[in-house]
Amino acid sequence: MIKVENLTKTFNRQEAVNNISFTLEPRTCTALLGPNGAGKTTTLRMMAGLIHQTHGSIQLSEKPVKDIRQQIGYLPQHPQFHSWMSGREFLVYVGRLAFLSKKEAAARADQLLERVGISDAGRKRIGKYSGGMKQRLGIAQAMIHKPKLLMLDEPVSALDPIGRRDVLNLMEELKEETTLLFSTHILNDAEEASDHLLLMNHGKIIESGSFAEVRQRHALNKVVLKLDDSLTSISDLQNLPYVDRVEEKNKEIHIYMEDMKLGRKKLIQYFSEHDLPVQYFEAGSMSLEELFMKVVSQDAMADRV
Repeated sequence: MIKVENLTKTFNRQEAVNNISFTLEPRTCTALLGPNGAGKTTTLRMMAGLIHQTHGSIQLSEKPVKDIRQQIGYLPQHPQFHSWMSGREFLVYVGRLAFLSKKEAAARADQLLERVGISDAGRKRIGKYSGGMKQRLGIAQAMIHKPKLLMLDEPVSALDPIGRRDVLNLMEELKEETTLLFSTHILNDAEEASDHLLLMNHGKIIESGSFAEVRQRHALNKVVLKLDDSLTSISDLQNLPYVDRVEEKNKEIHIYMEDMKLGRKKLIQYFSEHDLPVQYFEAGSMSLEELFMKVVSQDAMADRV
C-alpha cells in the first residue's frame, strides 16, 4: 500500500497543495481529477521527487528509502524526447540512467517495446512517431526500472480518438504489473480506466473512493423533459416541494430529485393538472460530469461560509 500523509506544498505563501492524505492499493488504477489549478500536477511532481514538499510524507514501502524516485515511474504531461534517437536507443539510454547494466537496459527495452505495442517501430527515429506512439514510448521509459508506482500526468488529453483508445487499453493492462495514478480532466476516461478517484479542488481532496461509492453519496435522480415554450417557467418547477433543483440545457429541462419514484409520479400529476403537453420525458440519473460539478460547487460554497 502506498501512503501519502498531510502532503503540503507552498509557493510564495500560497498553498498549491493543502494537507492532503490518501492511500493507493497495490495493482489498482486511481484517477486524480480536478479543474485546472486544483493541484494535480504539483501533487504528482512531489510524489515523483521532482519537487520537495513543504511538509508531509510519501511512503512507498515498509522501510524508508533515501530516494523515492527508485520506486516511481513518471510521465509528465508534455514529455520530451531526443527526436534523433530511435525508440529502442532512448529506452536503453534511460535504462542506463536508472542504473541498469547495458545488458539489462537492452533486454528491458526490447521487452517494453513489445509490451506497449511499438516493437515494430523500435528502430525508427522518435521524430517520426505519432502522438500515440510517443505516449506509449513515454510509458515504457517510466517503467524501465520496474517501479512500484506508475504516475501519468494527463496521458491522453492531447491524443486523437485512436491514440486515446490505445493508451487507455494499455493502462488497463498495466494494472496487472504495477499501481497506477494518473491525472485527468476528461471524466469519461477517468471512469473507464480507473478503479478509484481522488477529486481535488483548490489544493484539497474533496472526495475520494470508488466511482460507485461517490455516485451513491452524491448522485441525484433526474428527469429530462421538453415543454412547449412559454407554457411554464423554470421557477415554477423549482418551487415544487419534491424538486431539488432545475436547470435548462440545450432547450431541455433537467429536474433533479432525491426520490425518483415520488418525484416522477408527482411531476406527471403536475403536468396533467396544468394541462402541459410534454414533448419529451426521460427518467435517469446524473452524469459523471454533473456529479463532478455538484461536488466542486459544494466545496466552493463551503469555502465562502
